[in-house]
Amino acid sequence: MNLAALLLALQLPVTAADSGRGRPCVLDVDSVGHQGTQEDLGQGLANIFAGGGVYLHCRGTATTISADSMAWYATINRLDMLGNVHMRDSSMKLDARLASYFRADERFEAHNNVVAVNRSNGSVLRGPNLTYWRAAIGIRDTVEMYATQRPTIEYRGSGAADSVEPYLIVADRVRFKGNDRMWTAGHSTIDRSDFAARGDSMLLDQTVGLGVLLGTPGVQGKGPQSYLLTGTRIELGLQAREIRLVKALGDGKTTSADWVLTADTIHLALERRKLQRAFAWGQTSRPHAVSTLQDIKADSLALDVPEQVLTEARGFGKALSRSRRDSTSAAATSDWISGDTLTARWAQERDSTGAQRSRIRRIVARGSARALTHLYGRDTTSGPSLNYSRGKSIDITLRQARIDRVTVAGRADGVQLEPRPPAPPDTTVKRDST
Repeated sequence: MNLAALLLALQLPVTAADSGRGRPCVLDVDSVGHQGTQEDLGQGLANIFAGGGVYLHCRGTATTISADSMAWYATINRLDMLGNVHMRDSSMKLDARLASYFRADERFEAHNNVVAVNRSNGSVLRGPNLTYWRAAIGIRDTVEMYATQRPTIEYRGSGAADSVEPYLIVADRVRFKGNDRMWTAGHSTIDRSDFAARGDSMLLDQTVGLGVLLGTPGVQGKGPQSYLLTGTRIELGLQAREIRLVKALGDGKTTSADWVLTADTIHLALERRKLQRAFAWGQTSRPHAVSTLQDIKADSLALDVPEQVLTEARGFGKALSRSRRDSTSAAATSDWISGDTLTARWAQERDSTGAQRSRIRRIVARGSARALTHLYGRDTTSGPSLNYSRGKSIDITLRQARIDRVTVAGRADGVQLEPRPPAPPDTTVKRDST
């Protein structure tokens, strides 16, 4: 069969100029490498089969299709392509081993070694299958895609350059709408050099700068000072494709090298791809921050962690902090300080192994302040003295994780208990019974 006959068989009458997004796509066969056959169906319709390399395009558009062989079924407006399928349009570059095009609803169904490249932002999908709905006037105004069987996506989002590091997303099922909206279901993961997230399902909508993770979700910041955030629901705040805010809503828990924070709600603020600040509040579970030798509870907490290193914690509303001399000290011998508000400050020091660690240097309580402290002298054999203080404010400074000074201001009072002095030596002279 000659090429002219194939052209006539595939073309449909055009009632208006094709703008490139029109309906339907009028398929023109550009070339057939080996042979083609036609099955006449009457009323100007025919089924067409061709092989040896087939090239087609949508008339009046930049959309091209090629494959080793093809089969056109006129009554259902379906084009089947076998072997080395390549589709190119203004939005997508799609490669697969097998594919079908349904002209009535501008739908491509691709199978076997599918690779789809978004021509707008360079995002890439690889997987065993993909359904691609083209944008077309009178059908839909936005490109849509759906893939199953755990496709892998290098996701960049609208306006991203090729040099932008993509998020690597894997899930059982993935759906896209346009360049900026995506939904996943079934063991979903997101990875990048600085960030990793997981959940049973996920939403990513860059049009409003929102990401949502559900189903035992977790978010991890990578690097030397890493952190892990878990919760019932996790939301991501996006700005210019970068994650700037991570929220745990319900049963929030953040774990890092220096501290652990738990609360109903936790917000983590990121800049330059690193954790900088943490905020926590809640009624069911009051915020509780725990470091190696310190813990703080309050109605709400704010932690400063520049470059993911703890430097300051602030507690508001019935704030209480407990300190231990060392990690083996019993809770009964710990110091504590409370007030309407608390501020604790840390500094970087090297531990016995030479590693940098945050160590508390100062704690200040304001408003109905109270404190119980153990003060150790140079002679530790007699034990510490005990000090209970009250005032409008209490300022405790520490050195080498030990209390150095306690300053009480504003209606100050308290009690100081000195340790019991050692018993005098036994001076009794023993007589020889003989």
